Amino acid sequence: MEKQLFLGDEAIAQAAIDAGISGVYAYPGTPSTEITEYIQGSPVARERGVHCRWSANEKTAMEAALGMCYAGKRAICCMKHVGMNVAADCFMNAAMSGINGGMIIVSADDPSMHSSQNEQDNRVYGNFAMIPMLEPSNQQEAYDMVYHGFELSERLGYPILLRVTTRMAHSRAGVVTNEPKTENKMNCPADGRQRFILLPAMARKRFKNLIAAQSLFEEASENSAYNQYFDAPDKKLGILTTGIAFNYLSENYPEGFEHPVLKITQYPLPKKMVERLVDECEEILVLEEGYPVVEEQLKGLLSIGIKVHGRLDGTLERDGELTPDAVGKALGKEIHSYYATPEVVEQRPPALCQGCGHRDMYQALNEVIAEYGDRAKVFGDIGCYTLGALPPFRAIDTCIDMGASITMAKGAADAGVFPAVSVIGDSTFTHSGMTGLLDCVNENTQITIVISDNETTAMTGGQDSAGTGRLESICAGIGVDPAHIRVMIPLKKNYEEMKAIIREEIEYKGVSVLIPRRECIQTLTRKKKASKK
Repeated sequence: MEKQLFLGDEAIAQAAIDAGISGVYAYPGTPSTEITEYIQGSPVARERGVHCRWSANEKTAMEAALGMCYAGKRAICCMKHVGMNVAADCFMNAAMSGINGGMIIVSADDPSMHSSQNEQDNRVYGNFAMIPMLEPSNQQEAYDMVYHGFELSERLGYPILLRVTTRMAHSRAGVVTNEPKTENKMNCPADGRQRFILLPAMARKRFKNLIAAQSLFEEASENSAYNQYFDAPDKKLGILTTGIAFNYLSENYPEGFEHPVLKITQYPLPKKMVERLVDECEEILVLEEGYPVVEEQLKGLLSIGIKVHGRLDGTLERDGELTPDAVGKALGKEIHSYYATPEVVEQRPPALCQGCGHRDMYQALNEVIAEYGDRAKVFGDIGCYTLGALPPFRAIDTCIDMGASITMAKGAADAGVFPAVSVIGDSTFTHSGMTGLLDCVNENTQITIVISDNETTAMTGGQDSAGTGRLESICAGIGVDPAHIRVMIPLKKNYEEMKAIIREEIEYKGVSVLIPRRECIQTLTRKKKASKK
């Protein structure tokens, strides 16, 4: 056993390797990306042949991971919180089928939306699916929960949801590792057809089994070493805290807790421990990162009469990250800020890199779109190019979710909007844009789709893109007329040519796809530096 300095994501990844995984399945998404990247860079994982290629999207990742677990192997599936929305179909039904080999699903949530379009709390998904959840309060717990979590998954027969947040994923701490385990041998379930075929007659039985298993999940939670009760003399207040919020509470009590504290990092709620806190204390303060998930459950469990404070009554803000200062204020402590931002420091919004091909694409597109006045609408998507919404470009009118640019542009075109233009990246296109393109082809919608191809998944650091070298053939295979699949090189010297092509394809009465292609300036720079070594 040795101690290493790990990011939370790295602790999760190392624990998965040490626990004997046979595969990691993921689509890049901050703050979860480093889990898969760590496994990809691990000599041990490489020597063992652990699967670690990126998946096309979170749904395919979840399904592939479930397939590996069906074969008796251990797999970890990683995504950011909004990725769970994409994978939800498989996620919910995996709770019905259960697993064979151990399966851990990592949801890296992003309170305060540092790099996301919402701050949803995926503990809601865990409760929705009725499966056990783990929520580490520090990097050591993150390691331990994954290392032992596969055994818990196999013992209970269900996948485990591990929920972390941005601060946990991207902060470092010393972690003591355990002895590596060998991989499971392949062993498909003897009763697989009864468990993994969710036809209604069989699904009804599986749902009854899931409901019956709740008592086992609750027992595991009551006896979990991760759920702890800390007694204290002042029982006017009892504090119930979860995950990383326990760390923030501890920072406010360096000499020890003044009030009884119940730390919950394994779910479902340990009801007996909750009842003890409620019986001993006059009021309850709930500290949790994200939605008031536990606070709402607590109010449902308790009889009327005891006050519960938290996000619902305004003791804590409903939105944004929880912080040690916010916890201190909720406890009535005087807070001193030692790190105020100097007035001379001006907030600077993010911007497209200098030399980025998206810049030249937007400049040409903006000039052509301006010829149509306010009636033209450009529907954007999730990626680096979303920054085209900001000055100096202000080039897109919408950005909702992965792949929505094509389908929203189609719906707008159906409503009579002309021109209706979609801007999507190469990785996002293969993630969830292809099916929208098929809808457009099937109805011969008058729509212009710009697949801005920088040959990588740039926004999350330059991971492989599933469509690299295949975009033209994919579009043609879906049914786009090859004459209206136009490839451009977004450079200043090609500016007039780009504008001419954009004009032609906007006026075409059907589906056209424009592919401005130039390698991401960041990945190109890294390649040049690597070649000089």
